[in-house]
Amino acid sequence: QVRLVESGGGSVQAGGSLRLSCAVSGIRGSYYCMAWFRQAPGKEREGVAGMHIGGSSIYYADSVKGRFTISKDNAENTVYLQMNSLKPEDTAKYYCYFRRGYYGACGTGALTDALSSWGQGTQVTVSS
Repeated sequence: QVRLVESGGGSVQAGGSLRLSCAVSGIRGSYYCMAWFRQAPGKEREGVAGMHIGGSSIYYADSVKGRFTISKDNAENTVYLQMNSLKPEDTAKYYCYFRRGYYGACGTGALTDALSSWGQGTQVTVSS
């Protein structure tokens, strides 16, 4: 029922910036987890950032702290990932994730069940 559509990926030089968007539709309820994950070819999926909508907790992976910011535009019902000071190791396909209710592992866990939804992903490529 909940649908997520990512956009904003592309190619950028090291040190540059991108802002990813996740358009959200079909949400029923006022408290839920929104998060960003990424996966490069041959590597495990990695949690990047997460936040509880309706709460105040925010999570960032150590590798992106100080460079990435997760936020939500309530007017447009869109979640963003602002990525600054990009590095080649940030190259990956980035996915938006939703889970209804409180999720203690928001930003790190990625349970896929009736409470969860995934976007299709958007590619980010950072050149050195």
